[in-house]
Formats: sequence, structure tokens, C-alpha cells
Amino acid sequence: MNSYELLYIIDNDLSEEAKEAVIAKISAVVTDNGGTIDGLDKWGTRKLAYAINYKTEGYYVLVNYTAPATLPVELERVMRITDGVIRFMNIAK
Repeated sequence: MNSYELLYIIDNDLSEEAKEAVIAKISAVVTDNGGTIDGLDKWGTRKLAYAINYKTEGYYVLVNYTAPATLPVELERVMRITDGVIRFMNIAK
């Protein structure tokens, strides 16, 4: 089991319920594939360094998790196809 850190940005135009649904979906992918979430930190709305798809603000979420080496590939696949996720970065610690 390896330790990872995932930072992702959700579209700020989504409702609070939709943001929570995206966070729950990403957390479920981690736990359903044999990983454990060590920490979930919602940073909230922040200004983006540059406009992404004409948006200047995003909702930041930081997740620390432990998982098998195969999980980051699946997690990144799900992040790419999830509506509402603007950007993400997944790194091994």
C-alpha cells in the first residue's frame, strides 16, 4: 500500500449538493478499490491562477489516501470523465 495526495478543483458554478456528490463519488472510488482515505480537506472557493474554460474560481479539495499501486490509474480515469472536475493532480508521497 502506497500513500498518495490528490488535489482537485471542482467547478464553482455547481450547487453545494452537486459539489458534495462529486466529493462523495471520488471518495467512493478510493474506498471501493481497496484504498483508505487518511484525510479529506475542503479548502473551499479560491481564485484560479489563470482562467480554465473561462472560469476564474474553483472549489479546491485535498485528499490524502493510502491505496494499492493500481488505484491511481483508475482514479485518474474517473476524474477525467466526471463532469464538474476542472483540474486534478495526483502524486505519490
